[in-house]
Amino acid sequence: MPDFSEVIAVVQANGLDAAAFVPGPNFCRLMGRDFHLMERPLVLVVPREGEPLAIVPNLEMASFSTIGFRGHVFDWRDQDGFEGAFRLLAEARPDLNGGKIGLEGQRMRVFEQMALAAAFPEAVFFDAHGELSAIRLIKTDLEIANLRAAIRVSEQALEATIAEVQIGMTEMQVQGILLRELFSHGAEGLAFDPIVAAGDNSAQPHAHARTDYRIKSGDALLFDFGAKYKGMNADITRTFFVGTVSSYDREFYSKVLEANARGKQVTHAGQTAHGVDDAVQVVLEQSQFAQYARHKTGHGLGLDVHEAPQIMRGNDAVLRPGMVFTVEPGLYRLGECGVRIEDDILVTEDGHECLTSFSRDLRVIG
Repeated sequence: MPDFSEVIAVVQANGLDAAAFVPGPNFCRLMGRDFHLMERPLVLVVPREGEPLAIVPNLEMASFSTIGFRGHVFDWRDQDGFEGAFRLLAEARPDLNGGKIGLEGQRMRVFEQMALAAAFPEAVFFDAHGELSAIRLIKTDLEIANLRAAIRVSEQALEATIAEVQIGMTEMQVQGILLRELFSHGAEGLAFDPIVAAGDNSAQPHAHARTDYRIKSGDALLFDFGAKYKGMNADITRTFFVGTVSSYDREFYSKVLEANARGKQVTHAGQTAHGVDDAVQVVLEQSQFAQYARHKTGHGLGLDVHEAPQIMRGNDAVLRPGMVFTVEPGLYRLGECGVRIEDDILVTEDGHECLTSFSRDLRVIG
Protein backbone atom coordinates (compact mmCIF):
# COMPACT_ATOMS: atom_id res chain seq x y z
CA MET A 1 0.00 0.00 0.00
CA PRO A 2 1.48 3.39 -0.95
CA ASP A 3 2.76 5.58 1.87
CA PHE A 4 2.57 9.32 1.21
CA SER A 5 3.85 10.54 4.57
CA GLU A 6 7.25 11.58 3.18
CA VAL A 7 5.85 13.67 0.37
CA ILE A 8 3.17 15.21 2.60
CA ALA A 9 5.95 16.32 4.94
CA VAL A 10 7.74 17.93 1.97
CA VAL A 11 4.53 19.65 0.85
CA GLN A 12 3.95 21.05 4.31
CA ALA A 13 7.56 22.10 4.84
CA ASN A 14 7.58 24.06 1.58
CA GLY A 15 4.26 25.83 2.06
CA LEU A 16 2.56 23.95 -0.78
CA ASP A 17 -1.06 22.83 -0.96
CA ALA A 18 -0.32 19.80 -3.13
CA ALA A 19 2.29 18.10 -5.26
CA ALA A 20 1.74 16.46 -8.64
CA PHE A 21 3.71 13.54 -10.06
CA VAL A 22 3.95 11.67 -13.35
CA PRO A 23 5.50 8.20 -13.85
CA GLY A 24 9.18 8.21 -13.02
CA PRO A 25 11.53 7.69 -10.06
CA ASN A 26 9.51 9.73 -7.53
CA PHE A 27 6.27 8.10 -8.63
CA CYS A 28 7.91 4.68 -8.28
CA ARG A 29 9.17 5.46 -4.79
CA LEU A 30 5.67 6.54 -3.70
CA MET A 31 3.61 3.87 -5.45
CA GLY A 32 5.92 0.88 -5.25
CA ARG A 33 5.96 0.32 -9.02
CA ASP A 34 6.52 2.26 -12.19
CA PHE A 35 4.33 3.00 -15.17
CA HIS A 36 5.19 4.14 -18.67
CA LEU A 37 5.49 7.84 -19.32
CA MET A 38 3.61 8.00 -22.61
CA GLU A 39 1.16 10.05 -24.63
CA ARG A 40 -1.64 9.14 -22.22
CA PRO A 41 -1.31 11.31 -19.08
CA LEU A 42 -1.17 9.51 -15.75
CA VAL A 43 -0.97 12.07 -12.95
CA LEU A 44 -0.85 11.61 -9.18
CA VAL A 45 -1.83 14.54 -6.96
CA VAL A 46 -0.93 14.42 -3.26
CA PRO A 47 -2.62 17.25 -1.31
CA ARG A 48 -1.47 18.74 1.95
CA GLU A 49 -4.59 17.34 3.59
CA GLY A 50 -7.07 14.73 2.48
CA GLU A 51 -6.85 11.72 0.21
CA PRO A 52 -4.56 11.56 -2.81
CA LEU A 53 -6.01 11.66 -6.31
CA ALA A 54 -4.95 9.96 -9.52
CA ILE A 55 -5.84 10.38 -13.18
CA VAL A 56 -5.27 7.01 -14.85
CA PRO A 57 -5.72 5.88 -18.46
CA ASN A 58 -8.32 3.12 -18.55
CA LEU A 59 -5.95 0.65 -20.18
CA GLU A 60 -3.68 0.98 -17.09
CA MET A 61 -6.46 0.43 -14.54
CA ALA A 62 -5.86 -3.31 -14.23
CA SER A 63 -2.23 -2.67 -13.25
CA PHE A 64 -3.05 0.37 -11.13
CA SER A 65 -5.64 -1.57 -9.12
CA THR A 66 -2.96 -3.95 -7.84
CA ILE A 67 -1.13 -1.18 -5.98
CA GLY A 68 -3.60 -0.80 -3.12
CA PHE A 69 -4.07 2.92 -3.81
CA ARG A 70 -6.56 4.46 -1.39
CA GLY A 71 -7.77 7.68 -2.89
CA HIS A 72 -9.84 9.13 -5.70
CA VAL A 73 -9.18 7.59 -9.12
CA PHE A 74 -10.43 9.21 -12.31
CA ASP A 75 -9.92 6.93 -15.30
CA TRP A 76 -10.42 7.92 -18.91
CA ARG A 77 -10.62 6.23 -22.30
CA ASP A 78 -8.86 7.17 -25.50
CA GLN A 79 -12.09 7.87 -27.36
CA ASP A 80 -13.23 10.34 -24.69
CA GLY A 81 -9.95 12.16 -24.09
CA PHE A 82 -8.34 13.01 -20.77
CA GLU A 83 -9.81 16.50 -20.34
CA GLY A 84 -12.91 15.18 -18.60
CA ALA A 85 -10.83 13.37 -16.00
CA PHE A 86 -9.03 16.60 -15.14
CA ARG A 87 -12.38 18.39 -14.78
CA LEU A 88 -13.51 15.71 -12.32
CA LEU A 89 -10.25 16.16 -10.43
CA ALA A 90 -10.96 19.87 -10.09
CA GLU A 91 -14.52 19.21 -8.95
CA ALA A 92 -13.26 16.80 -6.29
CA ARG A 93 -10.78 19.33 -4.87
CA PRO A 94 -12.01 22.86 -5.62
CA ASP A 95 -9.91 24.12 -2.72
CA LEU A 96 -6.75 23.54 -4.79
CA ASN A 97 -7.83 26.20 -7.27
CA GLY A 98 -5.91 29.20 -6.05
CA GLY A 99 -3.51 27.03 -4.10
CA LYS A 100 0.21 26.35 -4.53
CA ILE A 101 1.02 23.15 -6.40
CA GLY A 102 4.56 21.75 -6.67
CA LEU A 103 5.63 20.02 -9.88
CA GLU A 104 8.56 17.86 -10.98
CA GLY A 105 10.22 20.40 -13.23
CA GLN A 106 12.67 17.89 -14.71
CA ARG A 107 10.04 15.22 -15.29
CA MET A 108 6.57 16.61 -15.94
CA ARG A 109 5.88 17.56 -19.55
CA VAL A 110 4.25 20.73 -20.82
CA PHE A 111 0.96 19.12 -21.82
CA GLU A 112 0.45 17.63 -18.35
CA GLN A 113 1.14 20.96 -16.68
CA MET A 114 -1.23 22.66 -19.11
CA ALA A 115 -3.97 20.15 -18.28
CA LEU A 116 -3.50 20.84 -14.57
CA ALA A 117 -3.51 24.58 -15.21
CA ALA A 118 -6.76 24.27 -17.15
CA ALA A 119 -8.30 22.33 -14.26
CA PHE A 120 -7.03 24.79 -11.64
CA PRO A 121 -6.75 28.13 -13.48
CA GLU A 122 -6.26 30.13 -10.27
CA ALA A 123 -3.55 27.87 -8.86
CA VAL A 124 0.12 28.83 -8.77
CA PHE A 125 2.53 26.17 -9.98
CA PHE A 126 6.09 25.83 -8.69
CA ASP A 127 9.06 23.83 -9.86
CA ALA A 128 9.67 21.79 -6.72
CA HIS A 129 11.69 19.05 -8.38
CA GLY A 130 14.57 19.16 -5.92
CA GLU A 131 12.33 19.28 -2.88
CA LEU A 132 10.08 16.45 -4.08
CA SER A 133 12.97 14.26 -5.20
CA ALA A 134 14.44 14.55 -1.70
CA ILE A 135 12.14 11.70 -0.69
CA ARG A 136 14.60 9.44 -2.52
CA LEU A 137 17.78 10.69 -0.85
CA ILE A 138 17.78 7.98 1.83
CA LYS A 139 17.49 4.52 0.36
CA THR A 140 15.33 1.85 1.97
CA ASP A 141 16.75 -1.53 2.92
CA LEU A 142 14.93 -3.08 -0.04
CA GLU A 143 16.31 -0.49 -2.44
CA ILE A 144 19.85 -1.14 -1.20
CA ALA A 145 19.35 -4.90 -1.59
CA ASN A 146 18.12 -4.42 -5.15
CA LEU A 147 21.02 -2.09 -5.92
CA ARG A 148 23.45 -4.72 -4.65
CA ALA A 149 21.83 -7.22 -7.01
CA ALA A 150 22.08 -4.81 -9.95
CA ILE A 151 25.78 -4.25 -9.21
CA ARG A 152 26.46 -7.97 -8.85
CA VAL A 153 24.88 -8.67 -12.23
CA SER A 154 26.86 -5.83 -13.81
CA GLU A 155 30.20 -7.01 -12.46
CA GLN A 156 29.59 -10.61 -13.53
CA ALA A 157 28.68 -9.43 -17.01
CA LEU A 158 31.80 -7.26 -17.25
CA GLU A 159 34.11 -10.11 -16.28
CA ALA A 160 32.49 -12.38 -18.85
CA THR A 161 32.73 -9.67 -21.51
CA ILE A 162 36.40 -8.80 -21.15
CA ALA A 163 37.26 -12.50 -21.38
CA GLU A 164 36.07 -12.34 -25.01
CA VAL A 165 37.71 -9.06 -26.06
CA GLN A 166 40.25 -9.42 -28.84
CA ILE A 167 42.38 -7.04 -30.86
CA GLY A 168 40.58 -6.30 -34.11
CA MET A 169 37.07 -6.26 -32.65
CA THR A 170 34.93 -3.18 -33.06
CA GLU A 171 33.50 -1.29 -30.11
CA MET A 172 30.01 -2.27 -31.26
CA GLN A 173 30.97 -5.95 -31.23
CA VAL A 174 32.20 -5.62 -27.65
CA GLN A 175 29.04 -3.75 -26.69
CA GLY A 176 26.97 -6.59 -28.14
CA ILE A 177 28.81 -9.07 -25.93
CA LEU A 178 28.25 -6.86 -22.88
CA LEU A 179 24.51 -6.59 -23.56
CA ARG A 180 24.22 -10.35 -23.99
CA GLU A 181 26.05 -10.99 -20.74
CA LEU A 182 24.03 -8.44 -18.77
CA PHE A 183 20.76 -10.14 -19.59
CA SER A 184 22.15 -13.66 -19.30
CA HIS A 185 23.32 -12.84 -15.76
CA GLY A 186 19.95 -11.51 -14.65
CA ALA A 187 19.58 -7.85 -15.63
CA GLU A 188 15.93 -6.79 -15.91
CA GLY A 189 16.86 -3.79 -18.02
CA LEU A 190 19.61 -1.27 -18.67
CA ALA A 191 20.38 1.65 -16.40
CA PHE A 192 21.32 3.55 -19.58
CA ASP A 193 22.79 2.82 -23.01
CA PRO A 194 26.25 1.41 -22.27
CA ILE A 195 29.41 3.25 -23.20
CA VAL A 196 32.06 1.05 -24.80
CA ALA A 197 34.90 3.22 -26.08
CA ALA A 198 38.39 2.37 -27.28
CA GLY A 199 41.46 4.39 -28.19
CA ASP A 200 40.74 8.05 -28.89
CA ASN A 201 37.03 7.45 -28.28
CA SER A 202 37.75 6.66 -24.62
CA ALA A 203 38.65 10.35 -24.19
CA GLN A 204 35.03 11.30 -24.92
CA PRO A 205 33.26 11.03 -21.52
CA HIS A 206 29.91 10.23 -23.18
CA ALA A 207 31.14 8.31 -26.22
CA HIS A 208 29.12 6.07 -28.52
CA ALA A 209 30.36 2.68 -29.71
CA ARG A 210 31.67 2.73 -33.28
CA THR A 211 31.25 0.12 -35.99
CA ASP A 212 34.17 1.35 -38.10
CA TYR A 213 37.01 1.35 -35.57
CA ARG A 214 38.88 -1.84 -34.74
CA ILE A 215 40.58 -2.09 -31.36
CA LYS A 216 44.37 -1.92 -31.53
CA SER A 217 47.13 -3.02 -29.20
CA GLY A 218 47.81 -0.27 -26.65
CA ASP A 219 44.27 1.11 -26.75
CA ALA A 220 42.42 2.02 -23.60
CA LEU A 221 39.03 0.28 -23.51
CA LEU A 222 36.49 2.03 -21.29
CA PHE A 223 33.20 0.53 -20.11
CA ASP A 224 30.55 2.72 -18.44
CA PHE A 225 27.32 0.81 -17.91
CA GLY A 226 24.91 -0.68 -15.41
CA ALA A 227 22.17 -3.24 -14.99
CA LYS A 228 18.71 -2.34 -13.79
CA TYR A 229 17.16 -4.65 -11.18
CA LYS A 230 13.76 -4.11 -9.53
CA GLY A 231 13.95 -0.47 -10.58
CA MET A 232 17.40 0.20 -9.09
CA ASN A 233 20.31 1.17 -11.34
CA ALA A 234 23.95 0.20 -11.13
CA ASP A 235 26.51 2.60 -12.62
CA ILE A 236 30.03 1.28 -13.01
CA THR A 237 33.05 2.40 -15.04
CA ARG A 238 36.25 0.45 -15.53
CA THR A 239 39.06 1.16 -17.97
CA PHE A 240 41.34 -1.56 -19.34
CA PHE A 241 44.21 -1.60 -21.80
CA VAL A 242 44.28 -4.01 -24.70
CA GLY A 243 47.39 -6.03 -25.52
CA THR A 244 49.89 -3.67 -23.89
CA VAL A 245 50.08 -0.41 -21.99
CA SER A 246 52.72 2.32 -22.12
CA SER A 247 54.54 3.57 -19.03
CA TYR A 248 52.92 6.99 -19.55
CA ASP A 249 49.43 5.48 -19.58
CA ARG A 250 50.30 3.50 -16.45
CA GLU A 251 51.00 6.77 -14.65
CA PHE A 252 47.90 8.33 -16.18
CA TYR A 253 45.79 5.44 -14.87
CA SER A 254 47.39 5.44 -11.43
CA LYS A 255 46.49 9.09 -10.84
CA VAL A 256 42.80 8.39 -11.55
CA LEU A 257 42.98 5.40 -9.23
CA GLU A 258 44.50 7.58 -6.51
CA ALA A 259 41.71 10.16 -6.91
CA ASN A 260 39.08 7.42 -6.77
CA ALA A 261 40.57 6.05 -3.55
CA ARG A 262 40.76 9.53 -2.02
CA GLY A 263 37.10 10.23 -2.74
CA LYS A 264 36.05 7.10 -0.92
CA GLN A 265 38.48 7.71 1.93
CA VAL A 266 36.89 11.05 2.85
CA THR A 267 33.29 9.81 2.58
CA HIS A 268 31.37 9.61 5.83
CA ALA A 269 28.15 10.88 7.38
CA GLY A 270 28.52 14.59 8.12
CA GLN A 271 30.88 15.18 5.21
CA THR A 272 29.59 17.42 2.44
CA ALA A 273 29.27 16.70 -1.25
CA HIS A 274 31.67 19.62 -1.75
CA GLY A 275 34.20 18.00 0.58
CA VAL A 276 34.25 14.73 -1.37
CA ASP A 277 34.63 16.45 -4.74
CA ASP A 278 37.26 18.85 -3.47
CA ALA A 279 39.39 15.99 -2.13
CA VAL A 280 39.21 14.22 -5.47
CA GLN A 281 39.91 17.31 -7.56
CA VAL A 282 42.94 18.26 -5.47
CA VAL A 283 44.55 14.92 -6.33
CA LEU A 284 44.03 15.55 -10.03
CA GLU A 285 44.88 19.26 -9.94
CA GLN A 286 48.18 18.71 -8.16
CA SER A 287 49.29 16.10 -10.69
CA GLN A 288 51.07 16.45 -14.02
CA PHE A 289 47.74 15.59 -15.66
CA ALA A 290 45.71 18.49 -14.23
CA GLN A 291 44.76 19.82 -17.66
CA TYR A 292 42.94 16.58 -18.48
CA ALA A 293 40.39 16.70 -15.64
CA ARG A 294 36.99 17.66 -17.06
CA HIS A 295 34.12 16.89 -14.67
CA LYS A 296 32.84 16.63 -11.10
CA THR A 297 33.32 13.54 -8.95
CA GLY A 298 29.88 11.98 -9.10
CA HIS A 299 26.14 11.96 -8.59
CA GLY A 300 23.42 10.30 -6.56
CA LEU A 301 22.26 6.88 -7.71
CA GLY A 302 19.11 4.84 -7.21
CA LEU A 303 15.79 4.72 -9.03
CA ASP A 304 17.32 7.33 -11.33
CA VAL A 305 20.85 7.06 -12.68
CA HIS A 306 21.59 10.72 -12.03
CA GLU A 307 19.90 12.13 -8.93
CA ALA A 308 20.76 14.08 -5.80
CA PRO A 309 23.22 14.57 -4.24
CA GLN A 310 25.51 15.96 -6.92
CA ILE A 311 29.08 15.39 -5.76
CA MET A 312 30.58 18.70 -6.80
CA ARG A 313 32.33 21.73 -5.41
CA GLY A 314 29.87 24.30 -4.16
CA ASN A 315 27.29 21.75 -3.08
CA ASP A 316 27.26 21.92 0.71
CA ALA A 317 24.60 19.20 1.07
CA VAL A 318 25.52 17.06 4.09
CA LEU A 319 25.91 13.34 3.51
CA ARG A 320 23.64 11.15 5.61
CA PRO A 321 23.50 7.39 6.22
CA GLY A 322 21.50 5.71 3.47
CA MET A 323 22.61 8.02 0.67
CA VAL A 324 24.17 6.40 -2.39
CA PHE A 325 26.36 8.17 -4.92
CA THR A 326 29.14 7.54 -7.42
CA VAL A 327 32.82 8.38 -7.14
CA GLU A 328 34.05 8.51 -10.74
CA PRO A 329 37.12 10.66 -11.35
CA GLY A 330 38.48 10.70 -14.87
CA LEU A 331 41.25 12.10 -17.02
CA TYR A 332 40.82 12.62 -20.76
CA ARG A 333 43.54 13.34 -23.34
CA LEU A 334 41.33 14.35 -26.23
CA GLY A 335 42.18 12.47 -29.41
CA GLU A 336 44.31 9.97 -27.51
CA CYS A 337 43.13 8.26 -24.33
CA GLY A 338 40.65 8.51 -21.46
CA VAL A 339 40.56 6.77 -18.08
CA ARG A 340 37.64 6.74 -15.65
CA ILE A 341 37.15 4.55 -12.58
CA GLU A 342 33.68 4.61 -11.04
CA ASP A 343 32.39 3.05 -7.84
CA ASP A 344 28.96 3.13 -6.17
CA ILE A 345 29.18 4.23 -2.54
CA LEU A 346 26.71 3.83 0.34
CA VAL A 347 27.05 6.26 3.26
CA THR A 348 26.79 4.37 6.57
CA GLU A 349 26.56 5.31 10.23
CA ASP A 350 30.27 4.71 10.73
CA GLY A 351 31.65 5.75 7.35
CA HIS A 352 30.84 4.23 4.00
CA GLU A 353 30.57 0.96 2.10
CA CYS A 354 31.82 0.56 -1.43
CA LEU A 355 29.08 -1.48 -3.11
CA THR A 356 31.19 -2.17 -6.19
CA SER A 357 33.87 -4.81 -5.77
CA PHE A 358 35.26 -5.27 -9.30
CA SER A 359 39.05 -4.80 -9.18
CA ARG A 360 40.38 -1.34 -9.89
CA ASP A 361 43.95 -2.50 -10.53
CA LEU A 362 45.28 -1.72 -14.00
CA ARG A 363 44.51 -4.70 -16.19
CA VAL A 364 45.74 -5.57 -19.66
CA ILE A 365 43.26 -7.73 -21.60
CA GLY A 366 42.87 -9.26 -25.05
